Amino acid sequence: MNSPAEIASNYIEIARAKTSQRWYKTLILAVLAGVFIALGGALATVAGSAVSGTAGLLVKGAVFPLGLILVVVCGAELFTGNCLLLSPTIERKISVGAMFKNWGIVYGGNLIGGVLVAVLVVYSHVLGDAGAAATVATAAAKCNLNFGDAFVRGILCNMLVCLAVWASMASKSVQGKVLAVYLPVFAFVVLGFEHSVANMYYLTSGLIAGAEYGLSATGLNLGNALLFDLLPSTLGNIIGGCLIALAYFAVYRTKLPTVKSSDENIETKIED
Repeated sequence: MNSPAEIASNYIEIARAKTSQRWYKTLILAVLAGVFIALGGALATVAGSAVSGTAGLLVKGAVFPLGLILVVVCGAELFTGNCLLLSPTIERKISVGAMFKNWGIVYGGNLIGGVLVAVLVVYSHVLGDAGAAATVATAAAKCNLNFGDAFVRGILCNMLVCLAVWASMASKSVQGKVLAVYLPVFAFVVLGFEHSVANMYYLTSGLIAGAEYGLSATGLNLGNALLFDLLPSTLGNIIGGCLIALAYFAVYRTKLPTVKSSDENIETKIED
């Protein structure tokens, strides 16, 4: 495995690659990430629709990691994971403008991917009555959160997501990366934390499924979806991811010996 110091060193090169590639490539990869996360969300909804209570949460948690596994293994640009870009930005390895440009393109691309999958899933009618009811109920529950709860749950969620991404970079094998991603994502689903990119799918599919299947739920509307879930969960995700980035910056910004990663075949230094 790569040591924590090697991960920190390698991520500088990853950040440079993320922020220097052509905008349309970033957008395509961001759309793919939105699709991957949405597919995990759709799977979790259908798989958990027949089970209630804690058992249902465990089922959802067991299958939802599909999304981030595909992002990490296949390669894609996920807004929540890219909150780690704050660390190389503070180290002046990439510019502030480059970080915000990446966040903007990636967030937009993730939204496109999530909405696209929501439309396809609902109008393909693969949900069935039980899946549609669960989809509407999930979206309604998110719309009825208060702003503060959604914000704090967003912080906690992206702490786990960024730790999953960071841990995946420790492994030099596919199976190691999958395991590193799996448990943190399983945890945030079971605990009921708020992931903004997943919510792009959940909220859109809930709104569309309500109309398509003739289902209604208190508070389920576009205004509540944006104001009481997507906005606070996005802000919380940024804070949570940046907290992890700041922690590793504080530890690894001191001078360390030159490290070499056989996984990336690069040699670099972490400087003050």
